[in-house]
Amino acid sequence: MTETMEERAARLERAREIVAHEWSQFELVRGDDGRAACQDNPAEFEVQRLGQFMTWPMPLLDSYAADLDAADAAGRNLLTEKYARMMEPTEPERYVRELAPHLPLLDADRVAAQEEIIAIQVPWARDFHRDYPALGAAMRVLTTAEDTLEATSFETYLRGELGTYSDATLALYRELVDATVAAGENLTWRTVAYTSIFAGYPDLEAAEAAQRA
Repeated sequence: MTETMEERAARLERAREIVAHEWSQFELVRGDDGRAACQDNPAEFEVQRLGQFMTWPMPLLDSYAADLDAADAAGRNLLTEKYARMMEPTEPERYVRELAPHLPLLDADRVAAQEEIIAIQVPWARDFHRDYPALGAAMRVLTTAEDTLEATSFETYLRGELGTYSDATLALYRELVDATVAAGENLTWRTVAYTSIFAGYPDLEAAEAAQRA
């Protein structure tokens, strides 16, 4: 079913609300060196996160919004948890000792469900890097095997983010991934296309050309 202009406007409004909520949590994240430079750039944060959330249908947006509300009520910070989970590959001993005890435990079935999604999305990202090399070069490296203390991959970032979703949100996210597969589309392409528009480019090709220049 084709989305109406009113439905898209409602989805954009919901996505902006979620980005604002995420930002309120993101500002409280503290690394070893204190506040990061990206925490002083709300405009870039909004562009990047809106690019992702505008690929989501309304039920998924509503479910994740509920996750953020529940986290607030429980004294949790989903953005802090995401970045903590991302440290597992690069600092495994520290992760087990200092971080994992403060994170919700993910059982084997939950981890397997996440890994199935990751196994679909990493090839999408690889295809995007191939087709849009200039934009791809400015993005994260692709796989956890490429992680360093200074650079975290798309795979590790995705794993950290999926680990913060409620079971209901993860199930709806899997529906989005499956629908994208069935349509023969690429979720990375869709995300970066939206991101490019929010960044002020008319389309993805214009963003690629600007990145090459």
